[in-house]
Amino acid sequence: MATITVFTPAYNRAHTLIRTYESLLNQNNKDFIWLIVDDGSTDNTAELVKSWQANDNGFEIRYLYKENGGMHTAHNVAYEHIDTELNVCIDSDDMLAERAIEIILLKWNEVSKYNYAGIVGLDSDFNGKILGTTFPDGITETTLSGYYANGGSGDKKLVYRTDIIKSTPEYPVFEGEKYVALAYKYRLIDQEYKLATLNEVLCHVEYQADGSSNTMYRQYVKNPKGFAFWRKICMQFPTSKKRLIIDNIHYVSSCILAKRLFKGITESPCPFYSVLSILPGALLAVYSLHKAKH
Repeated sequence: MATITVFTPAYNRAHTLIRTYESLLNQNNKDFIWLIVDDGSTDNTAELVKSWQANDNGFEIRYLYKENGGMHTAHNVAYEHIDTELNVCIDSDDMLAERAIEIILLKWNEVSKYNYAGIVGLDSDFNGKILGTTFPDGITETTLSGYYANGGSGDKKLVYRTDIIKSTPEYPVFEGEKYVALAYKYRLIDQEYKLATLNEVLCHVEYQADGSSNTMYRQYVKNPKGFAFWRKICMQFPTSKKRLIIDNIHYVSSCILAKRLFKGITESPCPFYSVLSILPGALLAVYSLHKAKH
């Protein structure tokens, strides 16, 4: 059995999935499985993957189709079917960096005895510019939330132990909504485990014009219950007093957008702060509605 599963949620990304595939073909270490979770694509993703499966790739390609439900539901399906020791998500418009699999497995051989949840490495753009900050010299381990709370920035590539990621609850599904923060599982894992840091680029990323990063205000408006859920988790495990206040404002804003402010206040882990956040939360809700139209 392979050591690591590279899984890729895909929704109408046949035109970019090709470069993801090519980056896997170029790996010098093929000790991995590629799992594509097709989140209801209507393009030729299925046919494209089928043609790749017929090739002598040097690694197994698995394909699963599901009805469209959003990125978090594709992650749920992926985790149900992953049976390797490690897993890493590479989005359908990204590329695995040269030698990434080799680098990950060499690092894991060094640190697996320390009961880490996995490894956290770096992302870069297609020109090789690292996103955000690297890990400070001398820092060999961190939690993801602790890294950002201490001034870290930029997307990072997460390689998790499959047994640990499966031990956390699934991402919840809210009727009519298609977004829940993937960081939900990561925040829960942070409470019990650390990640080994790796100052190496593991993935080259590109943000699509119609991707979630570039349509965030529309996501806020379309998925208020999902965002309120995430803010409640943040409030239960705050990283600072300032962050707690910000999360309360966002929570109230999402509750207003979901038309359940009173119920939201009663369910808040920090009802006092949530009540104080009603006015700024209302202003944020109005601003989000305005931005979502543009």
